[in-house]
Amino acid sequence: MKTKLALAAVLAALALTACVKKEEAAAVVDAAATEAAAAATDAAAAATDAAAAATDAAGAAVDATADAVTEAADATVDAATAVVEEAKQ
Repeated sequence: MKTKLALAAVLAALALTACVKKEEAAAVVDAAATEAAAAATDAAAAATDAAAAATDAAGAAVDATADAVTEAADATVDAATAVVEEAKQ
């Protein structure tokens, strides 16, 4: 009888140890998931910043192109005016 009682106590201790280890493993997994979520949030913020910078750069390129086209058009008008004036003489 004492042997059965001792065996039952050992089995109970083993079961409790297994449960504790299982809970510790879950805590480690939760911590890793939290770290991964934080890293994903940081990456999303960096991507948002990069997209904003790209948008600004594209806007600047559009402005520069518009300025260049305007200057080219003005130069064309000036050249055409000069040709017309020369033809009148």
